[in-house]
Amino acid sequence: MTTTSLLAPPLTPPDQLAATVRRQGFAVLDAAAVRSLCACAPGGLQALEPSWADLPPDEYLKDGGRYRRRRHASLVAEGGVLRVVPHRAHWQPVAYNALHGGMERWFAPMLPADLAQPAWQRLLLGLANACSELRGGAPAPWYVEAHQFRIDTTDGIGRPTPEGAHRDGVDFVAVLLVARHGIKGGETRVFEADGPHGQRFTLTEPWSMLFLDDARVIHESTPIQPLRTGGHRDTLVLTFRANGFQDA
Repeated sequence: MTTTSLLAPPLTPPDQLAATVRRQGFAVLDAAAVRSLCACAPGGLQALEPSWADLPPDEYLKDGGRYRRRRHASLVAEGGVLRVVPHRAHWQPVAYNALHGGMERWFAPMLPADLAQPAWQRLLLGLANACSELRGGAPAPWYVEAHQFRIDTTDGIGRPTPEGAHRDGVDFVAVLLVARHGIKGGETRVFEADGPHGQRFTLTEPWSMLFLDDARVIHESTPIQPLRTGGHRDTLVLTFRANGFQDA
């Protein structure tokens, strides 16, 4: 399968991100728009990519799969400053994650070298500014959780969202595609949380982004299958919450 057979995402210019999210609950930006929004130099985000090859297994998959590897970090963005907080468990209520909710999951921490990258700082602060614009310029701190994911096809199939279509229980979610190699599937689907409408498309460009208003839409990615040995899909998921981290 080639990318020409995949549904292209509906792209939004960076200066229209807030207006598009207000209108439909989500927006998709290509890599150039992400760099423009976050003032990242060409090639800056690529400096983060090598660490996706060294993600430890997710030990909490309840479906018994071995297809997911990940690292996690928690940060606070406030006043143009990004601060890493002590490593903590990832927790979601069952209402938002029926499969893995209600349990503390202690994933391996992100590497300090990645958290110190200039492009990392610009990416998160740029997205935090976008969140503030969507909240009317409110200067409140944003509590950010970062998740590096690799979904592979070791078992013949990999599930980016084993919990199905869901919300994350935060204010905003950014899903950035880092890479996809030797796979088919991995289609993104976004639906109104309280309505019948939805869209589906496939992110294929490295560092393109789906940005969601988590209260208004639910989302999922379809399973992936290998086209060749070693097929995998790498993503970076960033969640932004205004009133503190989710905790048990």
